[in-house]
Amino acid sequence: MVESAARVVVAKPGLDGHDRGVKVVARVLRDAGVEVIYTGLRQTPEMIVAAALQEDADGIGLSVLSGAHMTMFGRVMELLEENDATDILVFGGGIIPEEDIERLEGLGVAKVFTPGAPTADIAAWVKENIRPIHAA
Repeated sequence: MVESAARVVVAKPGLDGHDRGVKVVARVLRDAGVEVIYTGLRQTPEMIVAAALQEDADGIGLSVLSGAHMTMFGRVMELLEENDATDILVFGGGIIPEEDIERLEGLGVAKVFTPGAPTADIAAWVKENIRPIHAA
């Protein structure tokens, strides 16, 4: 039996226009065998969750550098709940104060990476924690 790759939607929610880091992470995940769907800049939480549902994603990775992490992550988690899609694991990173990481985890965010996190650690975490849930 061939194991299918995890599918992850990677997104930049909000008005943040800096996408170099998220593109590097997307490339590293692809190189690690993860199927990555990058939605691009300036996505709303509604657009991100819709893409994850449409793509049968196993995970959602968010990159937030604008300071709107509590709002953006929180709304994504709400929308997943509303769509009975809490099996989609949410992770992310960006400029997120240490004191907010616990709050995000309390909302159900599985993992938060801070600036300087080695890309190999991100790929390893995704490979270890995000498993295909919508296998054909």
